[in-house]
Amino acid sequence: MGFAAAFGASFGAVLRYAITNYGKKHWMKQSVFPWPTLLINLTGAFLLGLLFRLKLGVFWYALLGSGVLGGYTTFSTLNVEMLSLADSGQRRTLKHYLLASYLGGLALVTVGYALGGL
Repeated sequence: MGFAAAFGASFGAVLRYAITNYGKKHWMKQSVFPWPTLLINLTGAFLLGLLFRLKLGVFWYALLGSGVLGGYTTFSTLNVEMLSLADSGQRRTLKHYLLASYLGGLALVTVGYALGGL
């Protein structure tokens, strides 16, 4: 299972890197809001909820859940971006980012879980 998780994580990390770089070039030109990380973490939460509900087995959860989605989503970047927003005095943006990330993540993991049961 360790190899499956490692292989999946490498794919997820490359995907996160590509989305982050694209987002910085196209979505964040006039905004301090960290759109790429929010998109990554919210879609990751949705997909993890879906995957968890589908109960595909240990191998697939290691590959796709711990692996791909673990490498794709990024809790550490989320927290560094929140600290950066706080340090730069962007309190309102920080509040919106925090709420969108945590409440949005909870909502989307719930939606993914529900859709996986259909």
